[in-house]
Amino acid sequence: MKLGWLDVAKRLTQGSTADEPPFEASEEGYRRWLKHHIARRLKVDPSTIDEDAPFSEFGLDSRTAVQLSGELEKRVGARLSPALLLEHETIREVALALVASE
Repeated sequence: MKLGWLDVAKRLTQGSTADEPPFEASEEGYRRWLKHHIARRLKVDPSTIDEDAPFSEFGLDSRTAVQLSGELEKRVGARLSPALLLEHETIREVALALVASE
């Protein structure tokens, strides 16, 4: 079952996320990285994060979105727009944009 923000909010104090997965520069790798980091911030299992849900459903504000973009930029090793997660509404859209920009 995939969780939206309302479901996630109920689970913020439950469980912990798994260790960070290895990073790979691919659509799947970007999706996995984003799911892991969003899940870590929400304190839920990454498998509960819906890749097609808008970031707003996870309670990501503009500050958090810019922070995640910065963290991803370090992983990718290339300059990314600080507004990357604001310009694209879902994990899948961000991953596809990153692959298209390579």
